[in-house]
Amino acid sequence: GFHHLPPTTKSHFVDMSSACSGMFEHHFLCSICLEVLTDPVTTPCGHNFCKTCISTHWDNSTTSRCPVCNQVFSTKPQLKVNIMMREMVSQFRRESEKKAAAPGEVPCDVCTGTKVKALKSCLDCGVSYCETHLEPHLTASGLRRHQLVEPVENLESRMCPKHSKPLELFCQSDQTRVCLMCSVLEHRSHQLVPLGEYLFEEKKVYFQQMRDERSWRRSEKEREAECLIKELEEEISELMKRSSEVEQLSHSEDHLLQHFCSLKAPPATKDWTEVMVHPSSYEGTVLRAVAQLEDTLSDKMMKIKMFEIKRLQQFAVDVTLDPPTANLYLVLSDDGKQVYCSDVWKKLPDNPKRFSNYINVLGKQNFSSGRFYFEVQVKGKTDWDLGVVEESINRKGNIAATPKNGLWTVILRDGNVYAACEDPSVILHLKCVPEKVGVFVDYEEGVVSFYDVDAAALIYSFTHCCFTHKLHPYFSPGLNYGGKNSAPLIICPVNQSE
Repeated sequence: GFHHLPPTTKSHFVDMSSACSGMFEHHFLCSICLEVLTDPVTTPCGHNFCKTCISTHWDNSTTSRCPVCNQVFSTKPQLKVNIMMREMVSQFRRESEKKAAAPGEVPCDVCTGTKVKALKSCLDCGVSYCETHLEPHLTASGLRRHQLVEPVENLESRMCPKHSKPLELFCQSDQTRVCLMCSVLEHRSHQLVPLGEYLFEEKKVYFQQMRDERSWRRSEKEREAECLIKELEEEISELMKRSSEVEQLSHSEDHLLQHFCSLKAPPATKDWTEVMVHPSSYEGTVLRAVAQLEDTLSDKMMKIKMFEIKRLQQFAVDVTLDPPTANLYLVLSDDGKQVYCSDVWKKLPDNPKRFSNYINVLGKQNFSSGRFYFEVQVKGKTDWDLGVVEESINRKGNIAATPKNGLWTVILRDGNVYAACEDPSVILHLKCVPEKVGVFVDYEEGVVSFYDVDAAALIYSFTHCCFTHKLHPYFSPGLNYGGKNSAPLIICPVNQSE
């Protein structure tokens, strides 16, 4: 039988059950009805069931067998309610009710019985998890690559039906939400912006219109100024309140769309068209407020762009340079992370892997499936080539750097001419000079994309690629040009910190 617990032990038992409610939830479920135990009884083999469930199960069976371990009992056991288990289950119910998702909160999709409030939603699984059921995503190596976001309902509506990827971009040409794959496959020539940036830009335009309408008004009626200034300051306060709402939403980009309607309606404001107020009384306040708002919006838009880069960085691989492939003018660092072109030809034996006619070197690593990403510092250089190539490319003769020859590369020439090596080449017009370039490859989808890491901006994407061989990272630091292009290419560690 069960022994009564002494008072000191019982108090510890109550505390432990609170912890158990999260860590060992399955122990409080009946294996027959799959619900939380009611009047729990324990079989001689040590398994727990609802008293009614196990009694009914045995009444409808020719043998008294445990439904869990299949142990057969020659005589039907006389079962009594397990007092200790009943108290633990009661405590579990109370703890679960405290953690249960309230109306308007996202419930855990895995919890049985009481649905606990979800802590995160997984865009790869399409499932929302409470703290307990989220644990595998934080520890299992295969699940740690999944993209977790703040808990959201209706995950299906946020995923692309064609590619099962998050709808995180907005196509201004088609006025629709698209995923990353849509952007490079079907909307390549369209005007695309991050979804959050699109929402912020509309609010920014609205606030700028409010500022322009008021900032040029001048005062002619000093005796009315004090009253009018008070009204205007109230409007400014309301506008800044809306700015604060935008800032709060930026902390959870996945919620932007569902909350945008609440921000769409402008605050009630007075028609100041016919009102004149002395400029020194309010104009500075308006300008300062709007300037602060613009800085805030700009900061949030940059955070959203960086969020996209973070998604790609989860596929980062450790790339090192392969000395046997390096042209004899190239100098590689001992750790295989840096390369530059010297003016001295090294005297080494010929190697079938080595590039003879071009100042190139490959990465040791090769890839024939999946997705991978690496970053290269190009700061201070006037010429460089970066990308991926097929292992089978010609390394001894002359070859055009085009996809049909097994090369997918972006290049810099003369310090300011960027191009994608298509057939023919595509001149790229970049808003800023990249100092660090990210290279992303999706082997199955046939995509090679290049990014300005610091600006979180897409440089170029090769699409509809047909990969049939192993792919290697590809690097060329370019000729030295008398020291003008002496800076090395540096393979950088990928920073995945938030």
